[in-house]
Amino acid sequence: MSSIYFIGIGGTAMASTAVALSHAGHAITGSDTQLYPPMSTYLEEHNIRYFNGFSEHNLQSASPDIIVVGNAISRGNPELEYALEHRLELVSMPDLVRRTLIGGNTSIVVTGTHGKTTTTSLVAWLLEHGGIKPGFLVGGIPENFSVGCRASGRETEGFFISEGDEYDTAFFDKRSKFLHYRPDIAIINNIEFDHADIFSSLEEIRKSFRLFVNLIPRNGVLIVNGEDPTALEAASKAFCRVERFGLSGECEWQAINITADHDGSSFDILHCGKLEGNVKVPLFGNYNIMNTLAAIAAAMAAGLSFEAVSRGLPFFRRPKRRMEVIGTFGRGITLVEDFAHHPTAVRVTLEAIAALYEGRRIVTCFEPRSNTTTRNIFQKELSECFSPSSVVAFGKVHRPERYNPDERLDTDRLKNELENQGKKVFISTQENRDYPMDIVGFIEKNLEVGDVVVMLSNGSFANLKNLLIESFKKYS
Repeated sequence: MSSIYFIGIGGTAMASTAVALSHAGHAITGSDTQLYPPMSTYLEEHNIRYFNGFSEHNLQSASPDIIVVGNAISRGNPELEYALEHRLELVSMPDLVRRTLIGGNTSIVVTGTHGKTTTTSLVAWLLEHGGIKPGFLVGGIPENFSVGCRASGRETEGFFISEGDEYDTAFFDKRSKFLHYRPDIAIINNIEFDHADIFSSLEEIRKSFRLFVNLIPRNGVLIVNGEDPTALEAASKAFCRVERFGLSGECEWQAINITADHDGSSFDILHCGKLEGNVKVPLFGNYNIMNTLAAIAAAMAAGLSFEAVSRGLPFFRRPKRRMEVIGTFGRGITLVEDFAHHPTAVRVTLEAIAALYEGRRIVTCFEPRSNTTTRNIFQKELSECFSPSSVVAFGKVHRPERYNPDERLDTDRLKNELENQGKKVFISTQENRDYPMDIVGFIEKNLEVGDVVVMLSNGSFANLKNLLIESFKKYS
């Protein structure tokens, strides 16, 4: 077994892969800065030792056989510079996953701008419940497993499910991560513009997805969103079988007769026009119906029967930070957390929450943190995606100094546009030293009985969740 060191071990996929390889018998160490839950506690719970901060002394102390370089690590990092100067072996996380975890297994890869984590978790759970012990890599912690990555139960002829991110691989490999995962069964949920720090246009993203499709063998299968023209275009040159999923009759996999209650959604499934039967899944919103359709198609392509799939679905548990109910407090206040950060994800998440909590006001806290939402690329879309909310509080724009003033998200303009829609709006400014207590104060001042408070961020939101919990305890 090898000694493996992860530079940037706090990333979701990096930490999950580190734990899986530790369980497989490898000696694991690593380093990172500003680690926060759930990944910091995840590493500690699995006895993974890591250094806070980057230093060449860390590598000297660990003396690893292999160094995994996270895609957030760039030249100038002292550990990376030390490794290059001493000719130490460097690999990317996706390449390590392909070599050590996918190996000779059938590779199921879930891609798309939205829904990857939920869909990957669903496929893994359906195979697990169906008697197959798959390996998987999920960009979160799936509640059915309590780990984000594990090896397959078999070295060959088993299954490994990967969340296929289109983000780049490492400083020395600018290809999308999913190009490393050798897909046999592939899902494309949707394709939109995102990751403005590495893609300059939607066309560049399309190119990555076309390359991905070109990797699927003739005897493989591509499961694609039949209602997304960009995804269908990427699938058009596939050499394998293509199956579409959606809510329209043109799709091979179709959901009809959709109903929902507080336990989840129910719907009938048509496959090539034939009624397969009814399913129940503890998820909400049409976007999650689409995720479920894709997961069912992939699980059945892997050999499960419809009966096995339908038996497993009710026992699925959402990954953390995916419409996760943090708690219900006095005065009927409910706190919900979600990972949504792209305007489309924000819109569909808030629509699903509004439908689930019909008749209750939605109070939204949003952190502009991603490399796309901190710029003005989605200025218009961000003014439109909070429609279900009555009150909106924006966290500080993350590291705005990276961009010229004319490239940054214009929060003053955003505030004016949302107020013109009749919403109460608060913007945290860079100068405010009381952050994020300024948001807590705004929420307390505007909170009403029965409100649903929703936190949306792909980061820690400066510990806002715990501060809101403490604030809401006063109503108990």
